[in-house]
Amino acid sequence: MRLLSRIFMAVGFSLLAASASASPDNPQEGKDYLRLSTPQQTEAPAGKVEVLEFFWYNCPHCNVLDPVLHDWVKKQGDKIVFKRVPVAFRDSFVPQQRLYYALEAMGKADEMQPKVLRTIHVERRQLDTEAQIVDFIVKQGIDKQKFLDLYNSFSVTTKANRARQLQGIYEISGVPTLAVDGRYVTAPSIVSEGNGRMPEPALNAATMKVMDFLVEKSAKPAAKK
Repeated sequence: MRLLSRIFMAVGFSLLAASASASPDNPQEGKDYLRLSTPQQTEAPAGKVEVLEFFWYNCPHCNVLDPVLHDWVKKQGDKIVFKRVPVAFRDSFVPQQRLYYALEAMGKADEMQPKVLRTIHVERRQLDTEAQIVDFIVKQGIDKQKFLDLYNSFSVTTKANRARQLQGIYEISGVPTLAVDGRYVTAPSIVSEGNGRMPEPALNAATMKVMDFLVEKSAKPAAKK
């Protein structure tokens, strides 16, 4: 079954319904997570599990999940290699892709992640164009020219193109979506579809339980996966 038929666009969700259900304490394939038909090569070193977060700065659900995911990643310690992948469902998403990869090149992606999200979702300021992004960057005390050089660089262009390739390979049609070990995909949308709608904090907590399970599953010998 194609992932496209299972993953909803996050911007269309209504996750605040009061009809809560039990968290997936025993995650099931096809209900709480999906298996990719073709496993992907990961870049994690031996003994570690790669975790990818496909996200979009403007996505309200990515914003709510971010601190939960941050805490989850911290608890995993050296068991995982965590990477964010900014999506581009349309060309208008590309400036934010470049924003992320320019910040990453400056070693500021993690530091700036909550600040970017706060600017968009709390302060209600748009960061959709290069001009808006540069104005934001300057206000953060980041060197404008250095940022622009990276923002428009070949390396950032290459990373943005690679992000779109990964988006296609993992059949991502909604965010936030999480991929584990190049084999498994889960998301609040998938957990909600399999377990019934629940308040967003409970849904995100349930998704992290699925992630715990998938990391443990991925760390086992291949024959047991």
